[in-house]
Amino acid sequence: MKIFTAEQIRSWDQFTISKEPVSSIQLMERASIAVAHWISEHCKNHKKLAVFCGNGNNGGDGLAVARILYLKGFDVDIFVSDSKKKFSEDASVNLKRLRDLSGISVRKFDSSEHYNFDEKTIIVDALFGTGLSRPLEGELKGLIEQLNSKKNIKISIDVPSGLSADEMFDYDPVILKADYTLTFQCWKKTFLHPETGKYTGKVIVLDIDLSKIYADTTDSDYSVIDDQLISSIFIPRQEFSHKGSYGKAAIIGGSYGKVGAAVLATKSALKTGAGLTFTLAPECGYDVLQTSCPEAMFIKGGEQFITNFEMDKDVTCGAGPGLGTHSGTEKSFLSFLKSYSQPLVLDADALNIISKNQKNLKLIPKKSIITPHPKEFERLFGSTDNSFKRLELARKKAKELGLYIVLKDHHSQVITPEGRVFYNITGNAGLAKGGSGDILTGILTSLLAQKYSEEEACILGVWLHGRAADVASEKHSKESMLPTDVIDALGAVFEELNRKTERNL
Repeated sequence: MKIFTAEQIRSWDQFTISKEPVSSIQLMERASIAVAHWISEHCKNHKKLAVFCGNGNNGGDGLAVARILYLKGFDVDIFVSDSKKKFSEDASVNLKRLRDLSGISVRKFDSSEHYNFDEKTIIVDALFGTGLSRPLEGELKGLIEQLNSKKNIKISIDVPSGLSADEMFDYDPVILKADYTLTFQCWKKTFLHPETGKYTGKVIVLDIDLSKIYADTTDSDYSVIDDQLISSIFIPRQEFSHKGSYGKAAIIGGSYGKVGAAVLATKSALKTGAGLTFTLAPECGYDVLQTSCPEAMFIKGGEQFITNFEMDKDVTCGAGPGLGTHSGTEKSFLSFLKSYSQPLVLDADALNIISKNQKNLKLIPKKSIITPHPKEFERLFGSTDNSFKRLELARKKAKELGLYIVLKDHHSQVITPEGRVFYNITGNAGLAKGGSGDILTGILTSLLAQKYSEEEACILGVWLHGRAADVASEKHSKESMLPTDVIDALGAVFEELNRKTERNL
């Protein structure tokens, strides 16, 4: 699913209106019906709504939603501005339709200070849509602060008021903190970054049948990884295949006291389906690895830490989990990179070693995949003020170095050498534990060994990692789930993928 800017979304609306044809007021009604349907289906215990409407088309959506839900039996109160600013044409039409109904009141914003927000009241935010270009101030800023102080469930239509669809404002703005955001047709960029996404609550994307032609023919460097994209990438296992059909994966990692990281990466590589899996680790990890991962073959790379990185040319390598940064390891690893020309996966201490000298970045083979968390990224490329600027720096470095960068975050981002960005929306806070990144390294290495392209391996890999975490959290909770639970859940995710593939035949 492509992510479009606010300007592109306005063009998408106009394109739909001109091509269907459908009028703008009919399109507003279509969007409002979708919102009202979701609220009526999911808010059966809350029949009282306080709907706050701006003067623009987002306010028009709110007015139409209020009318539709009132006719469905909801108790609805409307709040509008007492300023002299005119409503948009379509919002005016919906305000008139609302006033033609008896039993529904339209109040001014300032009356909300004395309004009875009881526990059954849902606050519906229809103050601003995608068009906001600057932080809120004055009356609206005060109103949002007041609404944020309420404990009521809050639902924003399209975008939480005070939040830009495209960017992060320079200073700390006042933004409505929604529990749910019912957005139209596609994700917005700000929903996917930690500084701004914290205001959206659970995001529900409502399909309002905007033109598919526009979506297919309009370029965007930003996308969300959705089920359709995953289905186009995933290749089911062939019945007459053999272990040679699925490549050789090698996990390079482990050092004294950190062998567990290599175990996790090895197990996830095995569970992701590589034909043969090797672990190059120090002698001190032999018993642990052979006992916990008997399906993998052990290659001795040293005694207490790895000093020998020799590997066959037909093996796909993933290096870094638990590797350590011992001087002997560092020297041998950099020497290995100088002689190794195939794409590989680099994480954790492999990145920490590289980050010690900017010249080392040029040693990374083209088309390799690096998977830094924010601190590792900072060590590699320098600090940035926020995640938006970090992403843009990552795009620049991916192009410059010819690499695929997986920026690990709540919504991890896959950045290609061409500058395209894919946001992952699977996964949860249960992954905020040591070892989760090691699992991802194993998954990516295994997929790369199976001859998925680097881009496909990244996209499918981060999706698999997050989806397995979602399955694990349902069984164990986000608090108690372990990285090993995520590995164990990979089987259920592959079953799910195979069932979908069979249905699509």
